Amino acid sequence: MTRGRYRWALAVVAVSAFMITMDNTVVANALPTIMADLDLSAAAKDWVATGYILMFSCLLIAGGRIADVYGCRAAFVSGMAVFTAASAACGLAPDATVLILARVAQGAGAALALPATQVMVTVGRSDRQRSLGMIVWVGAGSTATALGPAIGGFIVQHWHWGWIFLINVAPGVLVILLGLAVLSDRAANPDARVDLPGVLISATMLFAFTYGLEEGRTRGWTDPSVLSVFALVLVALACFVVVESWAPDPMIDLRFFRNRVFTGGLVSQMLYGIGFNGMIFYSAAFLQRYLGFSPPEAGLVLLPPSIAIMALTPVGFWLAARIGPRPAIGGGMALMAFGMFLFSTLRRGDGYAELMPGVMILGAGAALAMPLVMYVLKAVPEQRAGVASGIINVIREASGAFGIAILGVLVREVPDAGASAQSLERFREGTASGLVLGAALVLIGGLICGATLPSRRGWTGPKHGKRSRPSVPPPRRPEPVLAAPVASGEAPRFGRLRRKSAHPHSSTDVQSPRGDEAPRRFPFPPPPPGWYLPYVPEDDTDPWGEWDGPRRGDAW
Repeated sequence: MTRGRYRWALAVVAVSAFMITMDNTVVANALPTIMADLDLSAAAKDWVATGYILMFSCLLIAGGRIADVYGCRAAFVSGMAVFTAASAACGLAPDATVLILARVAQGAGAALALPATQVMVTVGRSDRQRSLGMIVWVGAGSTATALGPAIGGFIVQHWHWGWIFLINVAPGVLVILLGLAVLSDRAANPDARVDLPGVLISATMLFAFTYGLEEGRTRGWTDPSVLSVFALVLVALACFVVVESWAPDPMIDLRFFRNRVFTGGLVSQMLYGIGFNGMIFYSAAFLQRYLGFSPPEAGLVLLPPSIAIMALTPVGFWLAARIGPRPAIGGGMALMAFGMFLFSTLRRGDGYAELMPGVMILGAGAALAMPLVMYVLKAVPEQRAGVASGIINVIREASGAFGIAILGVLVREVPDAGASAQSLERFREGTASGLVLGAALVLIGGLICGATLPSRRGWTGPKHGKRSRPSVPPPRRPEPVLAAPVASGEAPRFGRLRRKSAHPHSSTDVQSPRGDEAPRRFPFPPPPPGWYLPYVPEDDTDPWGEWDGPRRGDAW
């Protein structure tokens, strides 16, 4: 991709990521108006808000796998087409049923498109392009999260509520056309296939998990219906592990989790999201109820750290490339924990002078920790980057809900305006305890980063990073020879392997030394424990690609 086409691709990523993320929060301030106009019940109101999140979360991993198999261009254009059409249906919805169904369709389209946007800016790129792409992707999402409620409130105040969805139509059509023009399907993998059982089980598991989190916040975590939903999640998880372990082309290769960079990065991302999202959710109530700030004043408190995150995120990527991801990202999360601790020490009567040090340190630390997502993606083979992107985004969504729930246990209840001094003090103590807990979790995440992320700069990933192609191809070694099983009375037939397939009970084509194909396919029996099928690379470094079969020491 030329430099000009890559810049247009960045524009496509920025606009689409902004739209998808904004629709997660844009309805927050518009729900009262929508309820009055469509005469929504309380249950219907909840589905308008959560229908998008539920479908988005449960299909993210499947959307990533579709991007891996069919290519980013096909997945992105299809997802944005569904998202744009559903946005138009939301804006023109005549009743609650149409609105809820359209919101669910919006979430499905977003889940198909978002992992593709992340893969577009990371797979097959130079380190500089990858860093720039992730800066654009993270910046667009962070800006949309911060501005979504404000945009929704402004539109509802001046125009019909339907415009909070209709504003997606024109940009959606534009990015679809640009995507068709500037994107390529270089990431498509025609030899792979979508693991349908894995997709169905993972979608069921993630839908139940997200639904349980939403219901637990309203009904209580010990409610029998909530506990039964989480029991379903555990059953689905066990089924998913079994199915993926035996699938010839699994949706998620469970061997990813043996990689300490991948697993450690996911755990760190979860702890980061729990602490950060929990603080953001309860900070507005703390500023207004306890410190006595007006809503505009409370909004101004969170504006400087938001600007700091957007301004310092490029510095975070530069530092990670310069000194290595371990000290840069781990140090950023330690700064976040320190800023949250300072915020927890505020007392009644404190103003901007006491607030700003803590929130600015928090913003600076969050900016330094932003490259974490990029290094998690670099820890898996590029042909599986879509699935990895889906897993990361599921972790981001789940960590936000966990953060609100965990800190909510300590905060207990937010006092009304004019509450007694004793009630306000209990609220302060609960909020301070929640912030200290969140800071501890973020600090633990930073320590995990320090133990699992690579310490050296210029890290390109384990065995599958970008390699320079040699100018002169190395001499080819003979391919391994397979003795094909024969029927009784036939002479033994020897040939060369035609495919690099090494799953138990998989099949391969056999070719004779003269180049003739064998008349049928011969199944491989499962090898004995500790063995693997022979594979001779083209040279010692194998610059032309990675062997996707098991290696010495891999378990079957």
